Amino acid sequence: MNEGGGSGSILTASRLLIIGLVAVIVVLGMALIIQAIARPTAAGVETRVNALATSTDECVACHRRTTPGIVEQYGVSTMAAAGVACRDCHEVPADYPAAVEHEGTHVLPSPTTAMCQKCHGQEVAQFYQSRHSLPAYVAYAGTEVLTPEHLALYEAIPEAEQGPEQMRSVLFDLEDKRLTRLACEACHSIGLPAEDGSVGKCQKCHLRHEFSLEQARKPETCNNCHIGPDHPQWEIYQESPHGIAYMTQGDRWNWEADAGTLTVNDFPAPTCAICHMSGFGPTGTTHDVGDRLTWYLFAPISERRPAWEDNRVRMQGVCRECHNANFLNEFYAAADEATEAVNEYVHESDRIMAPLIEQNLLTAEPFDEPIDFTYFELWHHWGRTAKFGVWMQGPDYTQWHGVYEVLSDLAELRELAEQRLEAGMTGGEGAASGDGGAGSGRPSP
Repeated sequence: MNEGGGSGSILTASRLLIIGLVAVIVVLGMALIIQAIARPTAAGVETRVNALATSTDECVACHRRTTPGIVEQYGVSTMAAAGVACRDCHEVPADYPAAVEHEGTHVLPSPTTAMCQKCHGQEVAQFYQSRHSLPAYVAYAGTEVLTPEHLALYEAIPEAEQGPEQMRSVLFDLEDKRLTRLACEACHSIGLPAEDGSVGKCQKCHLRHEFSLEQARKPETCNNCHIGPDHPQWEIYQESPHGIAYMTQGDRWNWEADAGTLTVNDFPAPTCAICHMSGFGPTGTTHDVGDRLTWYLFAPISERRPAWEDNRVRMQGVCRECHNANFLNEFYAAADEATEAVNEYVHESDRIMAPLIEQNLLTAEPFDEPIDFTYFELWHHWGRTAKFGVWMQGPDYTQWHGVYEVLSDLAELRELAEQRLEAGMTGGEGAASGDGGAGSGRPSP
């Protein structure tokens, strides 16, 4: 009996062990399945359909050997999926401006906005009215290089009223052209006129050849230019509540949602594109980045834009998808007052400089003495930063990278001006010679 009982116990224990092992295997298997389902992003990248995978097009066949990365990028693009061929964007007649002979035909190595306009006419028209178009180019090149047609187009843009060529091109002209090609021009060429008469470079925001919605919508695209002391929008966005939401949750947002369909379910917090360009809530899509802005914040003394009330309605249409009217009214009122406060600081800098100009105590050359740089940086770096910080909800940039630096420059400006006035009165060293124009590149106050 004991021996039989012992055998039964062993058998029972064995069965329990087997059942336990099976249960563990089932649980582990289920866990692996759930983990795989929970990682759709990685799977999505691997399973993207390449529209050129079976293509026998001669452009594709050749470039698959010479530039395979470009072919792969274009193959998974929505443009390739829509049947847009390489030659639709690149191939032009032999007499087309800037055409290059290539394999028995003629091409534009970098397609111009005119090529994009064939399919994206509304977007190009909106872009032409924006600060990203000719105003960006004129800010370093000036208006004297424009053709009569481009000058007429430029003067019809509201941004042109602010005279960007008076504020920046003077400094550009002083710098070594071996540097400006890789500095100022690298960003401001977004508005560069092309030889065929079209304006701008769409590829500055829509990196070729994939033309990804996700890439164009992500703030990192904008930080290619909107970064640094004169317009630190990227840094301000990072510290703002909206930027914190993006940094901590953005990997779960619906970056590839169809244009014009975006809701808070796709984007629980805004990016640069959501606020300034994307169709969201009642506000339609635009390629005019100033279409929703109230002020000319980039200017030394900010003024309201001509259609600022309509612009505000469009911007608040985006905001109201998350915020109530009371919050928005209070925020706009406070931000308007803060903008006026920065304007008053810049007016004060003009008052400090005015006697020097009136008494011919400044040199005629721009940026040839410390006072020129202090006067310029007060509004161009710190005044701008304070205003951008206010409107983008970045308190550290409003305070320590903005207002504090403005106050510091005002103190330095007063001291430099007093020294110059004293030297001018006594005829001592430091009294300027020349016709006394303000050296900062700004119009005289």
